[in-house]
Amino acid sequence: MKKTAILTIITTVTIFMFAFKPAAEKWVSSKTHVKFFSSTIAEDIEANNYKTVSTITPTTGEVVFSVPMQSFEFEKSQMQKHFNQDKFLDTKNFPKAKFTGKITNLEDINWEEDGTYNTLISGDLTIKGVLKAYNEEGTITISGNTVTASSTFNVTLADHGIAFENGKPSTNVAKTVEITLIAEYKPQ
Repeated sequence: MKKTAILTIITTVTIFMFAFKPAAEKWVSSKTHVKFFSSTIAEDIEANNYKTVSTITPTTGEVVFSVPMQSFEFEKSQMQKHFNQDKFLDTKNFPKAKFTGKITNLEDINWEEDGTYNTLISGDLTIKGVLKAYNEEGTITISGNTVTASSTFNVTLADHGIAFENGKPSTNVAKTVEITLIAEYKPQ
């Protein structure tokens, strides 16, 4: 009788453990893509960065992106040179951009159920040492053990101390650029 009770308890605990998997404490990006796009009459400029690191914490909704600025790749090497120089983003002195924020509608996401969920994200973006608050929309797609987050929003360069009055940048680079983020996460 004692063996039966112990066996029943062990079986119940085992079934309970496998039936209800807890949400991972933190999800870490395994693949992250940050793209910016500028369009003017003079030219379109696109740059892609695949070296960004990101985390999401499902229990709190905290989201962090760390973007190594020198990892943006351009179609033309001259664009990359201008991007990194001290008159533009000064990536030598400001090697990273960072976003730290929170999903504000966390209750709308079921981390245990596959699907696509609309998100509202509020946080601070620091570029070239200048911090600015943003409130943006995005999506979270859950598929098995993978979470994909995406968002597209605009950044006004002058809001981050990136302003130019003269020369080619003033006509070739848009004052507001489109940023697209796509990150694929796995539980840690």
